[in-house]
Amino acid sequence: MSDSVVSMSTSAQTSADTDVSPGAGTVTDRLVQANARYADRFGEPGMDARPVLDVAVVACMDARLDLHAALGLELGDCHTIRNAGGVVTDDVIRSLTISRRALGTRSVILIHHTNCGLESITEEFRQELEHEVGQHPVRAVEAYTDAAQDVRQSMQRVRTSPFLLHTDDVRGFVFDVTTGLLREILPAS
Repeated sequence: MSDSVVSMSTSAQTSADTDVSPGAGTVTDRLVQANARYADRFGEPGMDARPVLDVAVVACMDARLDLHAALGLELGDCHTIRNAGGVVTDDVIRSLTISRRALGTRSVILIHHTNCGLESITEEFRQELEHEVGQHPVRAVEAYTDAAQDVRQSMQRVRTSPFLLHTDDVRGFVFDVTTGLLREILPAS
């Protein structure tokens, strides 16, 4: 295991573009209004879908992770793939395959984080859903109790996928939600 630490930041600030004042309608209404203000100032960025830095970032959907700010990224720098836990699932492999084979990325960064919601639920969640809605959920929850170990498993999934090219530059990290720092996780030996 590595104890390499990289500084990251998070932002809990409310943007002026997302007015959350009472009486402004639903959250979706406010976001659509913010988009209208954004579109008024929008200029075509003059780039295509290929990320400038040839990197794809796979991370948890957790609202505390502001990946672009935390990694010093700008619009167009990377492909960002997010899901619950930042777990490498079949759908993540699908997205990475397109990112790598069709759009030229060569590096993958995997980011899990401390205090993740997936650490507090189990696969019983699927059974509860089935009982509640009367249908068996097709996909696994992919819950875990050790973020570092799950990062290792995710790195292994990327490195061994027959669909992915350039699996030599796959690195994994755990983001600490209290300090904003990344801790690099070495792959399993």
